[in-house]
Amino acid sequence: MTRSIADIVWLHNDLRIADNPLLHFRSPPEQLLCVYVLDERWLEQAIPDQHVARIGPPRLRFLWESLMELRGELLQRGSDLLVRIGSPADEVAHLANQFAARSIRVAQQSGVDENRQISAIVPLLKNGTELEVVENNQLFEQAQLPFTPDALPGSFSAFRRKVEKHCETLTPANPPVTLPPWPDAPRGFPPLKQVCEVSAGWHPDERKDMAWLGGEASGLNRLRAFIWEHKGPATYKQTRNGLLGDNFSTHLSPWLAHGCLSPRQVAQEVRTWEARNGSSESSYWIIFELMWREYFYLAARLDQHRLFGVSGLPSPDAAFVAWQAGKTGVPFIDAAMIELASTGWLSNRARQNVASFLVKDLNVDWRLGATWFEHCLIDYDVASNWGNWRYVAGVGKDPRQDRYFNVLKQASQYDPDGEYVAHWLPELAVLPAGAARHQPWRAAPADFSPPSVEPTAWEPWLIDNMSA
Repeated sequence: MTRSIADIVWLHNDLRIADNPLLHFRSPPEQLLCVYVLDERWLEQAIPDQHVARIGPPRLRFLWESLMELRGELLQRGSDLLVRIGSPADEVAHLANQFAARSIRVAQQSGVDENRQISAIVPLLKNGTELEVVENNQLFEQAQLPFTPDALPGSFSAFRRKVEKHCETLTPANPPVTLPPWPDAPRGFPPLKQVCEVSAGWHPDERKDMAWLGGEASGLNRLRAFIWEHKGPATYKQTRNGLLGDNFSTHLSPWLAHGCLSPRQVAQEVRTWEARNGSSESSYWIIFELMWREYFYLAARLDQHRLFGVSGLPSPDAAFVAWQAGKTGVPFIDAAMIELASTGWLSNRARQNVASFLVKDLNVDWRLGATWFEHCLIDYDVASNWGNWRYVAGVGKDPRQDRYFNVLKQASQYDPDGEYVAHWLPELAVLPAGAARHQPWRAAPADFSPPSVEPTAWEPWLIDNMSA
């Protein structure tokens, strides 16, 4: 076979043109083949005894939107995109062997399964194709960090202190103006309905906060709107624990999870805002949360398979099923679980509460909750999802068993009038605004059944019986 001068860019969660090192070459190839492989295992059963795939309709639809936009951007620069479904290593190796590719460029991943797929491709290559693994989607490069990967600090606080002292966020790279042309190879991808009919027809609940749309342009529009139109860095620290509305948080997580935005792009936009308006605790807190994301990424790479626990998932019990369906009888929990299932998104405050309630009050295996989140979330990424669940369960980095969220106390603090619960559980709107909506079984016992659990920790926040 004649040796081609073609490279393959193997895409994962890096679905953008700007600030993407995969699209910058020391020695540009004559031809370039950009490929994304939807791992067929994502479509398999994830939870025992339930028809629940690892990737649910919201995330699959967002992914397809992102891929369609990316293809348009690549075409404008003289390239294209090929999307396939199957075993990622097998699919990419087949293409590399078929076209005698010079190299395969791929970003290092945080997930152990994804990195195993990258390693698995090496023995499948037949024509001297080189595998080049690059760093991507992080605030800092490994060379900047004042510790080796296996010496990651055991707590986020220790990590933050070190990186704030020693590391500067690098400037995002500009997008390439042109790219090498497409080889004589297949291109394009199947319609979403051929992948999953349910996802093709899925639409979020009309009560959603935002109309999520995948793709780099939508992510950049949201970033700029939050920073400049809504002046988010001026108030973020005060609003970030909100539950309703578009602008209490950045709402950037879906685009970050799919790599439609890079964390460096977000950090740069915040720094630009600070240069014009002055820094504050609120503007700092956006960077602070990007550092949390960075810490979970590094921890996932270090922990590898340990991130997911030590054995297989148990079969769901009745408590878990009620939690999934938003039928625990605790409005603050049920409203959040309904929002999650019907929109693919949930605020950080609500995520912490439903996770704590499942693990600490219902005594359900935390890994079932993490797997359900993996299925539901538009913004799922392996490091943040499983890292946060381990953190709440007290089994990850900085393991503490006392991270308990008293959901009645939390409800009284973050939803004092019960607006959030009435938004997602409209039957509660007939009750007086306030604690009655969070404890309907006590406010109107003839109309609302008690929850499956009433922990003793709730007692200081329980209301006396009252009529609606």
